[in-house]
Amino acid sequence: MTDTLRNRRHQQLLSLYQAALRSVNGEQAVRQYFEEHPLPGEWAVVAIGKAAAAMAKGGQQALGERLHSGLVITKYGHAAPSLQANRWRVLESGHPLPDENSLRAGETLLEFLHQLPNEIPLLFLLSGGASSLVEVLPDGLGLEELERVNDWLLSSGLTIGEMNRVRKHLSAIKAGRLARHLGGRRCLQMLISDVPGDDPATIGSAPLYPSAALTLPNNLPEWLKELVDTGEPSPEESEPVFATIETHIIASNARARQAVSEAARSIGLTVKDHPGHFQGKVDTLAAEFVDELLASPAGVLLLWGGESSVALPLNPGRGGRNQHMALAAAKLLAGREDCLLLAAGTDGSDGPTEEAGALVDGMTVRRGEEEGSSAEAALREADSGRFLEVSGDLIETGPTGTNVMDLVIAWKWDVSDAATD
Repeated sequence: MTDTLRNRRHQQLLSLYQAALRSVNGEQAVRQYFEEHPLPGEWAVVAIGKAAAAMAKGGQQALGERLHSGLVITKYGHAAPSLQANRWRVLESGHPLPDENSLRAGETLLEFLHQLPNEIPLLFLLSGGASSLVEVLPDGLGLEELERVNDWLLSSGLTIGEMNRVRKHLSAIKAGRLARHLGGRRCLQMLISDVPGDDPATIGSAPLYPSAALTLPNNLPEWLKELVDTGEPSPEESEPVFATIETHIIASNARARQAVSEAARSIGLTVKDHPGHFQGKVDTLAAEFVDELLASPAGVLLLWGGESSVALPLNPGRGGRNQHMALAAAKLLAGREDCLLLAAGTDGSDGPTEEAGALVDGMTVRRGEEEGSSAEAALREADSGRFLEVSGDLIETGPTGTNVMDLVIAWKWDVSDAATD
């Protein structure tokens, strides 16, 4: 396959990924909701998560002069300078690990709600990442305990859902507890879903939504079991604090996959979209995805959405679960001239890195190893990002204004048709 054809295939697949991001952009999703459901009167706005700034911009456009005041809490580097300074307070804090600014953001959030006049309704815009970005801890716990818990969680191999159940037990605002601070005011909650099943009880650790019994993972160390017992019980669904809260999901992974499918069919591809969401160990999933890709007929685009998990070594290198997924797949595709696989987050970042993921082909491993890197060592040391940088396969988007889990897009074509393509 010529470099020209390879580059064209890469650009086509990247354009499908971009179509997904546009379809679930937070600014567009909020604005579209208001266009379809006009809301009269003055509103205050709180936006929390990786997509908070984009969602806040959508709220600002929709409300105009009816915006009473606003608070944005988002990841470092994700703030939107176009928000009106006199109407908004914008805070940035830590992700994927909470930091001292996450605790300051929690204090500011409670102050904002307590100082808001009771007659002003609240537009609450929530997206993934909120679990780390804002926190209020039970009395007696501080940043040291919070950091220790999250360090353990991120190296535990637990799924995102299991991690967040632990975080809910340790929080004074998660699992519906923030609803106790609304003062009975009307609240419209709009969610961008980054969880399997799009369950409002798990998105952003559900500060304004009731949670069912929080079953903890079985393998918690004793010191962590003692900490999770310090939190107050979360409010039950029947409690009156939820009576004035209305909840809507305005963007999801399924919508992003639909956009990919529509764009792929427009260029003549057959699409196989896998419903539901993948979960599990990244190496196992990479092998399953490649097996299906290689067994598929030419001209088929395969599409998955979800989140994998990686058990990190003691001193992990540079990379995230999508970069690990892509490099593991590249090893299995080595030497192939008829396949591409993209694994990327929809928020524009992957783990602690600023790359969204990677787009690999059958020459990825060769390119990286010609530059002196080892794919095997990179996977073993959780250093896939460094390998994929030298192989030239990383995807960089910057903040995308959304967060609907990850996408894996794989494409196989007939090499014999390449000359006439």
